[in-house]
Amino acid sequence: MKIAIDVFYRNDIAKIVAATFNNWHDRSPTEIVIKHKMSIIEYIPGEFYKKELPCLTEIIANFDLNEIDVIIIDGYVYLNDDGNPGLGAYLYEYLKQKVSVIGVAKTPFHNNTKHVKEVYRGKSQQPLYITAIGTDLGQAAKDVKSMYGEFRMPQILKLIDTETKK
Repeated sequence: MKIAIDVFYRNDIAKIVAATFNNWHDRSPTEIVIKHKMSIIEYIPGEFYKKELPCLTEIIANFDLNEIDVIIIDGYVYLNDDGNPGLGAYLYEYLKQKVSVIGVAKTPFHNNTKHVKEVYRGKSQQPLYITAIGTDLGQAAKDVKSMYGEFRMPQILKLIDTETKK
């Protein structure tokens, strides 16, 4: 099973949405889980993971880790060419390195080319920026590219992004 997770913040409340699916080319999720988390801490520049990681772990607790192949997040695993950890790396460590994590980001980071693969989907001239841990980066990029949908953002990822904002 694969899980894609996204989080949206309104004031000090987070809406967390997870979609499960079995194959990279699936058109729609097998399940959608929605959680709300109250009393979210303020964003600290350079420490976004401190705000978002508790949200991810809150929703992951609804699943059996032994059944998860990979978790896809909106963000980065590594923040720069020096390998500074991003949200995905912190999640991987939290999960005791048992589940691979793929980060899918829409915007590039300065000095971050070594641990990133650009993926162009559909007719978009803008790439997605893929990072990964616990799995091969090249394979992760191919997997994201193969996800269903004709646009830049795979359909399941777009679906959970839209659901977070409802």
